[in-house]
Amino acid sequence: MAQSGIHQGHYLKRTDQLMRRFTFLMWPIVVGILAAVALLNLFPDVLGPSVTTVSVIESRTPSQPSLPTPSGMGPVSYADAVTKAAPAVVNIYTRTLVPQAEHPLYSDPFFRKFFDAENPPERARIESSLGSGVILTAEGYIVTNNHVIEGADSIVVALTDGREAVADVVGTDPDTDLAVLKIKLDSLPSITLNNSSQLSVGDVVLAIGNPFGVGQTVTMGIVSATQRNSLGLSTYEDFIQTDAAINPGNSGGALVDAFGRLIGINTAIFSKSGGSQGIGFAIPSKLALSVMQDLIKHGRVIRGWLGIEIQPMTPQLAESFGMQNMQGLLVAGLYRNSPAHRAGLQPGDIIIAINGAPITNTQLSKNQIARYMPGDQIQVDLLRNSRRLTLNVNIGERPPTSLPNG
Repeated sequence: MAQSGIHQGHYLKRTDQLMRRFTFLMWPIVVGILAAVALLNLFPDVLGPSVTTVSVIESRTPSQPSLPTPSGMGPVSYADAVTKAAPAVVNIYTRTLVPQAEHPLYSDPFFRKFFDAENPPERARIESSLGSGVILTAEGYIVTNNHVIEGADSIVVALTDGREAVADVVGTDPDTDLAVLKIKLDSLPSITLNNSSQLSVGDVVLAIGNPFGVGQTVTMGIVSATQRNSLGLSTYEDFIQTDAAINPGNSGGALVDAFGRLIGINTAIFSKSGGSQGIGFAIPSKLALSVMQDLIKHGRVIRGWLGIEIQPMTPQLAESFGMQNMQGLLVAGLYRNSPAHRAGLQPGDIIIAINGAPITNTQLSKNQIARYMPGDQIQVDLLRNSRRLTLNVNIGERPPTSLPNG
């Protein structure tokens, strides 16, 4: 029993030594683990790449400011732009009374006696159409397309706030397919204009209008091209092309930028089916504003005029004149006593520059001439019999009758 007690005491002593040694060795490990956990909490990127956390942002009320947008990036929502622009975009409803042929029974002698001989029966059919328009001033001036209201007997404008008004036609300009209407209502919204000449291909745009009469609709796209012309849509063409969906009923509506500012009036689409195929055209806001101001002030659009019939210089014509890679306008004819005639231009002259700007496109040159005011003097550089000449021409006013070319 004594020997057993000795052994037991020795065992307990040995166990106590081992426990102390184990505890001494474990403390650094425990401290290291705790230190590692603390470091990971403070610096989570130490052991791996950073992780972006997504937090839920409560929806903004109209009174709250928009979140700042990083430089060079567009907004993630265009709700603010639509809120600013949409109230100024209106629906336009037109009614046209179309007379029809006399009653078919009236031509029969037997049935004619049943009709009033002094007041033969007349038949008429009412045609209705729809489109869109944009309120440009708080006084109630609205810009739309001429083809939307052309020939209409009555025009009704409907606002987004539910109000309606009969519109008066201030003036029309078929050469640009624009028209100006006026309504008499109080507290009218108006749209803010942006300089359409500063547009770039790739800019985000929104088309607002009333397609197919379903109600005001917003579609989004980008600017696909600028200064589109020679499409055969109007006399003076300088279109913005966009892939924002434009459909029947959108004509006359607004094309706005990402901040709700007007940059164009939606006018036409290229389509084989009648619906949007991603190729739409809008008249630049700069041109629309100029036309509206002229129609309000003068009742007509005042344009510069040279009085020439022009023909683009094709490679075949250039070769026949002994020229290579020549761009210019061939003077095919002149109107008697026109500004060009009085300045000394002759048929067969080739205009190569106007006021120092080289001729690159026939349609753009026509637009350039039209932008001058009557009385302005311009320099016309031309080739005559392979000899270069410069003539001074006093711009005239384009006659109200539809005349071709410049």
